[in-house]
Amino acid sequence: MANFVLIAGARLGSWAWDDVVPYLRAAGHGVHPLTLSGLAEKQGVPAGQQTHVQDIVDEVERQDLRDVVLVGHSYSGIPSGQAAGRIGDRLAHVVFLDSSVPADGEPFVSAWPDGGAMMRTTIAENGGFWPVAPATHFEGHGLTDEQIARIAGGSTPHPGATLTEPAVLERPLGDLPATYIKCTLGDPDPSDDVAKLLTSGRWRLIEMDTGHWPMFSRPRELARILTDIAGA
Repeated sequence: MANFVLIAGARLGSWAWDDVVPYLRAAGHGVHPLTLSGLAEKQGVPAGQQTHVQDIVDEVERQDLRDVVLVGHSYSGIPSGQAAGRIGDRLAHVVFLDSSVPADGEPFVSAWPDGGAMMRTTIAENGGFWPVAPATHFEGHGLTDEQIARIAGGSTPHPGATLTEPAVLERPLGDLPATYIKCTLGDPDPSDDVAKLLTSGRWRLIEMDTGHWPMFSRPRELARILTDIAGA
């Protein structure tokens, strides 16, 4: 059986996987949802980009995990893609869940239309953090009002340095055994960088007909997809 290491996107902690974990455990897998430094119950812990990469590597090594299926959602595809190249033969597969993907030497914000200028201003104006999003940010993603309230209410400000510091890839992403899960509601096509990676022989694409937070909107379906990936 696989050991799933689950990392939710910006502003979220391990709690975001609460609806998915029981299904994975029922299928016999080890499940290790992880809160990154500076978020949720780890608020106040200083964090940059490499802090989050090291959080993931440390979790895998501390628990001596093997057959790791590393799942990075949204922002967390950035540190997950880097960590995947650093855990060696412990890695079985990496899943990019409707996520960004790291580019060597580039920060998360570099892919934004303005190169991240507005984000950097926002971070500077908010004490070094990306502030939590209003409830309206989550509309149109197949979420109920209750689910939106859970996400918005549980979110914490995101450490800004993790978004502006550059990625460091020790292994080309195209060499990783990887699946990209694209959530197609309102945004059906993968980004150009993901589309390029999907041409490699080791990446494949799976689509989900839901919005950007499938761990809330479709937890059972997401768990089934992850279980299928682990068994492939």
